Amino acid sequence: MEKKGPKEGTVPTMEGTVQKRGKSRREDGIATAVDFLLANARLVLGIGGAAVLGIATLAVKRLIDRAARPPGEDEKPDQKSISETWEELSLTGASPKLLKRGLENSVNKSLPAVIKIEKEDCSASSMAEMPKLEIRRVPLCVTLQEKLLHYYQSHVTLSESDVAQAKQKALDVCMEIQAFLRSKQPEMPLGEMSLGGSLFDDLQVVSADHACLLVPLLIEEKFWYFVPGEETILNTPQFWMVRRTNLEYFGRGSSYWDKFIVGGYLSSNAVNESLHKLVMGSMNWPALGSMLECTIRQVMGSQELKLEIQQEQSQLFIDILPIIRFEETVLTSQPESKGNFENLWCRSFYMDEATKLRDLDASDSGLRLCCLKILKAVCKDQPSLRRVTGGHLVNVILHLSDMESDWSEAALADRFLQVITEMTGYLEQGFLPSYFNSAVNLLSELSAEEIDEIGYTFYCALSNPDMLLQRAV
Repeated sequence: MEKKGPKEGTVPTMEGTVQKRGKSRREDGIATAVDFLLANARLVLGIGGAAVLGIATLAVKRLIDRAARPPGEDEKPDQKSISETWEELSLTGASPKLLKRGLENSVNKSLPAVIKIEKEDCSASSMAEMPKLEIRRVPLCVTLQEKLLHYYQSHVTLSESDVAQAKQKALDVCMEIQAFLRSKQPEMPLGEMSLGGSLFDDLQVVSADHACLLVPLLIEEKFWYFVPGEETILNTPQFWMVRRTNLEYFGRGSSYWDKFIVGGYLSSNAVNESLHKLVMGSMNWPALGSMLECTIRQVMGSQELKLEIQQEQSQLFIDILPIIRFEETVLTSQPESKGNFENLWCRSFYMDEATKLRDLDASDSGLRLCCLKILKAVCKDQPSLRRVTGGHLVNVILHLSDMESDWSEAALADRFLQVITEMTGYLEQGFLPSYFNSAVNLLSELSAEEIDEIGYTFYCALSNPDMLLQRAV
């Protein structure tokens, strides 16, 4: 016998009414929370940032709604697929390639929480508490500008006592190494050693924990020729070679550095190995550490010459770096950057970059150095960004300075977000040109996976910059 459905005008059951009201309240609560979040995003991020956040929220919400829909509920499917939703997001400058993994992670993290909410009793009191949780996460009284300045003052800057102590300890070790080399190898033509790097250029952040000992090799100009990277067989502008010349007039052995020739070129690897045997293998580090009231040990497992100095609760790393200077060209020996090519020397623009940045700030009382330090601290705190170096960030800021002239304190938040935007664009292209040589790609040492991970993190930070200011535990 055919069953008849309820007639028109029949009073709905109490159970149906409660279910409908519960569903309505849940939808209203979520809608209110989302509206509130987006409204506050306009205050913190501006209209552009709020638009990105709004589209991303809509995309994830659609996925959650479809996944949490009760089985059997007769509802029309969304007209746009997941890929089409992210195409909307790409209109704001996103990279679908970088976002694919993030979308999957967001959905996987969100689904268990949504399913749990569906199973729980959604009473009116519990729904009323939801907006309060969102309010605590978005403090309306603090702007991004204030957060950046607070982060800089409380976390980025170093105390003068820590810096002075680290500099003195590095200087003591430097003097001992220089004295040892002069006594052990007096015939080795070395220039006056000096300490450099971010610790001595006021560019170090978070902790005073590393310095660089520069060991200049004095080579005779009449015996050697600097071969630019474009003229080598690798045709890589960043890596140069030093060729022995005039052998017909000045035979092999005329220069002290002839003993380090491999295939007609001065081998950076051979120089490194020699210094490693002299410094690391011959110096009495326990005795030196006892004299300097600290513990000194070699850092094992690294091709570079590196020392670790431990004193009470402080830790300092010193890189011993052979360098060659010829007029305005500075070449450094960096084994881990050159791979298996033992005759290559890395063309360094470090001093040019630091000087240029400092001169720009002096000319307009700008905060480029401040912005750089904040970004360096951010990359040091975030595990996914630790492959981003100060050299990457300095060059992005220098490029941006050619386009933006306002680097005042009032524009710090805008420039901070703009640097992240520019960096994301370079990562998407896979090419970050050196400011002083546009043919040099500063991203060449990063793998495709590392570039994707860094790019995705920076992209997410455009809609939620606060995530970068969370310190790593």
